[in-house]
Amino acid sequence: MTDFAALLQADRGQSAKTIHVVDGDSFEAWAKGQSEARRAMLKAIEFDPKSAFQFAILQGRTAEDFEVVTCVSSAGRLGPWCLARLGESLPPGNYRLSSGAPGIAALGWMLAQHRFTRYKSKAGPAKEARTLVSSQPAEIDRLVRLAEATALVRDLVDTPASDLGPGELEQAARALARDHDAAIEVVVGDALERDYPMIAAVGRAAARGREPRLIELRWGKASDPRVAIVGKGVCFDSGGLDIKPARGMRLMKKDMGGAAHALALARLVMAERLPVQLHLLIPAVENAISGAAMRPGDILASRAGLTVEVDNTDAEGRLVLADAFARAAEDKPELMVDFATLTGAARIALGPELPALFANDDTLAAEILAAATAVRDPLWRMPLWDNYDDMLKSEVADLANSGDSPMAGAVTAALFLRRFVPECTAWAHLDTFAWSPNAKPGRPKGGEALGLRAMFELFLRRYGSD
Repeated sequence: MTDFAALLQADRGQSAKTIHVVDGDSFEAWAKGQSEARRAMLKAIEFDPKSAFQFAILQGRTAEDFEVVTCVSSAGRLGPWCLARLGESLPPGNYRLSSGAPGIAALGWMLAQHRFTRYKSKAGPAKEARTLVSSQPAEIDRLVRLAEATALVRDLVDTPASDLGPGELEQAARALARDHDAAIEVVVGDALERDYPMIAAVGRAAARGREPRLIELRWGKASDPRVAIVGKGVCFDSGGLDIKPARGMRLMKKDMGGAAHALALARLVMAERLPVQLHLLIPAVENAISGAAMRPGDILASRAGLTVEVDNTDAEGRLVLADAFARAAEDKPELMVDFATLTGAARIALGPELPALFANDDTLAAEILAAATAVRDPLWRMPLWDNYDDMLKSEVADLANSGDSPMAGAVTAALFLRRFVPECTAWAHLDTFAWSPNAKPGRPKGGEALGLRAMFELFLRRYGSD
């Protein structure tokens, strides 16, 4: 893991190169205060202050010294990725902004220097750090933890299924429990078949050594509010007997992205030592194909007592989540949130960068959206449209696991999950892509945390002291 603490440090007057941050409105005034030589150089390279992520290195007072100017959309309100190109492109050394503190922009600076190189035979030597010094030292620890949590999501999602199955996901949870003195329990085998029949059914076709399991981590004082975090841990999704086409299966190593987000959020909550009684649940499975695989038309029992007809074996994520929801509900949490790479329909509607938010409580939804806006981690609320409940009807069971229509796929998936949430429990469901299909500054192509910072901000606002 990248040493993020070395990339963001308190400003103690140490030597550092200056970064000037400008935007389209402030550039001309800033340029007037620069030397004629600097202005001529900027003109020669056609520096465009309205071009995001553009930067230029400016000659300093000595041959070895230099300064940097970079343009952003709003110099007065830096976003998470405003300094990301600088973080990945500038020479090693220390840097500070000419005025103000980097704030959330430090996140992109740090993450721009993190790479997933586990499988690179010629990764090359580790690059020297580009360190940003900040005049707001009180913010540093939390920003470093956010970078670490984001990198955790990325690295887990980027790891291929050959090296990250249900067992490895369990090991990641056990490592988290050790780091934070949390209790952990893992249900497998006969106990899983008996108590969590839908998790067992989805994972029963997997090869030996990749058996399904429910991972539960507990942390916090019994007197504190109960909160449950659930993450979909489908370590690879073939689609089952309703097999995906090759193109649809190519990225299915990322189908445990919900579990990665849940682990990262739990890590942030515990590291912040928020006064909550935390219950983390990860149903970890591989949706494989064998003679033991669940079949279309099978009727599954569930922990909640409802029976579910399998309309489509590729709608497996909601099955494993439902059993985990039922377990979480038994402890009567005041808040339950889940992350899941659940539906292609959400991606068709909102694209890869904007997770769909569903919530059974309007106040909770408003809180989450306000938190998302505050930390620049956008979400879009989608409706739990009651009239679509009929799409999940089954002639032979209590409900079916997918609708009989190609329409409203993200909504019907959320409605299915809602059937396993008690009405008295405030619940939020994030249907997230967990992937960047195209590289951008600070965001390489691959696994990505989408919605993580928003949900952590919600927890801070609800349970934090500042």
